[in-house]
Amino acid sequence: MPASPAIMEAIRQGSWIRKMFEEGAILKARMGPENVFDFSLGNPYGAPPAPLAREIAHLAASPPPDLHKYMPNAGFPDVRRSVAEDLRKGTGLDFTSGLVVMTVGAAGALNVALRALLSPGDEVIVIAPYFVEYLFYIRNAGGVPVVAESAGDFQLDLDAIRAAITGRTKALILNSPNNPTGAVYPSEALTALSGILSGGEKRAGGPIYVLSDEPYRKIVYPGSEFSPPAASLSNTIVVYSHSKDLNLAGERIGYLAVSPDAADAEEVADACVFCNRVLGFVNAPSIMQRAVAGFQGIEADMSVYTKNRESLVATLMESGFSVVPPGGAFYLFPRSPAEDEMRFIAAALEENILVVPGSGFGRKGYFRVAYCMDPKTVERSLPAWRRLGSRFFGRKGGRA
Repeated sequence: MPASPAIMEAIRQGSWIRKMFEEGAILKARMGPENVFDFSLGNPYGAPPAPLAREIAHLAASPPPDLHKYMPNAGFPDVRRSVAEDLRKGTGLDFTSGLVVMTVGAAGALNVALRALLSPGDEVIVIAPYFVEYLFYIRNAGGVPVVAESAGDFQLDLDAIRAAITGRTKALILNSPNNPTGAVYPSEALTALSGILSGGEKRAGGPIYVLSDEPYRKIVYPGSEFSPPAASLSNTIVVYSHSKDLNLAGERIGYLAVSPDAADAEEVADACVFCNRVLGFVNAPSIMQRAVAGFQGIEADMSVYTKNRESLVATLMESGFSVVPPGGAFYLFPRSPAEDEMRFIAAALEENILVVPGSGFGRKGYFRVAYCMDPKTVERSLPAWRRLGSRFFGRKGGRA
């Protein structure tokens, strides 16, 4: 076998998201795109903001002298200053450009941070349900994933996190708003988590870093509020992507920022710069760095996501599904009406609905609905959801 057995096993276990997306492409070719309701992939809805599109066009047509040349591995200094200023406003902490590294999206940032922090065998806590790629990123750096379950409403289970801490714990990945559940962790929970991590650091014999994965932090619904983990948790590395707020998913532009309150902050930042280079990223895409610099404070357009959330939550609940309304992001994570979630996935496919099984996120018995799409598509899907409710619950109305 020429390929690594470990990689072949990872492919076998790989992302259900992509598998269902590919299934959707086949179904659309056969049925026509307008007849397929593809809730599988979290591709943000809409084009980038018009001013940003104009800025990208301007940079391409009239590039500054340094645009296509080598640069510092951390990124353009003026861009990092813009990021640091935005973080100071959002967290109240004294972030500086020296603590910011521009990265190839949030995925690049996580891989860089984990490689900078971990020695072989170090443990990283992930909270289930989780974005499945976290496990691969941790193993890429020689680490060991340790899963702590969330509470029934997908909020933090602080006792589970406490129990997961060992003498080898080096980091915890926090994702709020969460993919796949949409859970948003309130400041009180983060404050309580800080106490647990402080106690755990005595067992671990050193700091436990929090990798705060925040690509959805600007997509939060009324009734919830994003609380920046860095404001409550001292040893935080902020991880961000402009995939969701600026609709630049394909451009792979993001950053990591080490909290000024973190232990050995400058040393960790220097290690991240080095790892950005030796992992082969070298630096984030230059034109996108320049483009996003002036758009750090822009708000995400919530109108489509809010409309789709309201329609789907109401219809699924009325049809009998058990679903926790998300506080942020653009996902629902309902409980599967069939004990075998794959039986429900197959039934949904019969209605031309594509969703992702919860086992792909470390939580069997659930499924994920990504509703980042044209509201007209969501509206056309509602009768199919009602038919599924009737099929599994025997009625179209709500369940007591």
